[in-house]
Amino acid sequence: MSGSRQADPRRSRRDGRERALVATLALLTCVTAVVSSLGAPLVPAAAAAYGTGLATAQWVVTAAMLAGAVATPLVGRLGGGLGRRPTVLVTLALVTLGCAVSAWSAAVDASFGWMGAGRALQGIGMALTPVAIAVARDEVPGPRMPSTVALLSVTTVAGVGLGYPLTGLVVDHGGLPTAYAIGAALTGATLLLCLTVLPSRVGPGAGRLDWSGAGLLSVGLLAVLLAVTRGGSWGWSSAPVLVLAAAGTACLCGWVPWTLRRDRPLVDLRLAARRGVLAPHVTALVAGVGMYFLLSLAMVVAQADDTDGWGLGRSVAVASLLLVPYSVSSVLGSRVALLLGRRRPHVLLPTGCVMFLGSTLAMAAAHHELWHLAASMAVGGLGSGFTFSSLPLLLIPHVPESETSSALAVNQLLRFTGMAVGSAVCVVLMAALGDGPAQGEAGFRNALLVMSGVWVLLVAGLALARTRGRPAVPGQEVDVVLGPGADR
Repeated sequence: MSGSRQADPRRSRRDGRERALVATLALLTCVTAVVSSLGAPLVPAAAAAYGTGLATAQWVVTAAMLAGAVATPLVGRLGGGLGRRPTVLVTLALVTLGCAVSAWSAAVDASFGWMGAGRALQGIGMALTPVAIAVARDEVPGPRMPSTVALLSVTTVAGVGLGYPLTGLVVDHGGLPTAYAIGAALTGATLLLCLTVLPSRVGPGAGRLDWSGAGLLSVGLLAVLLAVTRGGSWGWSSAPVLVLAAAGTACLCGWVPWTLRRDRPLVDLRLAARRGVLAPHVTALVAGVGMYFLLSLAMVVAQADDTDGWGLGRSVAVASLLLVPYSVSSVLGSRVALLLGRRRPHVLLPTGCVMFLGSTLAMAAAHHELWHLAASMAVGGLGSGFTFSSLPLLLIPHVPESETSSALAVNQLLRFTGMAVGSAVCVVLMAALGDGPAQGEAGFRNALLVMSGVWVLLVAGLALARTRGRPAVPGQEVDVVLGPGADR
């Protein structure tokens, strides 16, 4: 009896530490997502505050996206090697500094370059989600780990969706400095909480970082993504875009054989091509494209001039509210996916993709009322919740513990790459497939139909991979994460 009384306090303390850790990790992923959203809704406000054109002001989005993409594999590897706690703390400190720099720049009318530098530092925070998931894998007990991983995966999507309308409201009432000051306060508070709660245990993958490979990958990614994100404003056939694309492609082509020869590469390409890993990676890339296709075109039609007979002519603040049903549905979709995954994990990714397909087709067919767009966004949010919450759960059983952070970083990098491609290509397709200006309804509808075709191909590919690549012992792999009976 006395042993039981002694065990209960120990269990209570352990459960309390676990709840505090999960709450801290959820806050970490959500706050960094909210901070990353301090870009797209603020482009018009930044252009007005700094007296620049929209193309220049777009760097508040581009700088963060490029920094996040380049930092993700580095932070992912450092989070599994040199120690997750210092990696998280240093990254959060950089994000807090970035918010403070942007707030200062907007308050004193400093050069726009300071704003861009601050946004680049903020973008590094997007690389923390894989590290947070790796911490959850190691520190949260088995039965609770799947729900925690799913929560951390979807908080990034929900954070962006809620951050857009909140950002619009803050800027309307307090201006740019207030928005970034709030971001600094949120990340600073998260830093202090992580300093208190985050365990100090060093990750299992300690080893020397491949700095040469990191340099090749970073330069290649930076050049290619810069060409993709700025091609629309600089001109796709312009010399800077062509040079960047060629140089980036050359660096990435050189990086592949280099990394295959390393004993401990920055990104394990052989692991990325392993059965059970490749499908989530491909899905992350396509889902990133499809997500930003949907979000970007919803913003276009909501704000397009209604004199053309198809745009709704709404303000930025009203258009941003469309992301609320998307965010709420994302959280709901992640919970349903977790329940479904215990019995039929193989249907998670196809189901999410079909929901994305349905939302894309629905928006192409009906987009003349605000509720039409809200309904499409809600369905897309369900697809987002299903897809993005399932990716780490399906990856983890196929990845060694020492490679968890790095493998999830690769998956997130592919998602970022897809987002960059989606945000740039959707406008290009509108212009190419329309029968008038870039905002024409025909171009809008045809671009969505093209994306629908991509979703169909992905669903077919996932079905084909399922029939050709069943595990040798059905259910054995997914039981590791989702629990007994997961594949029955």
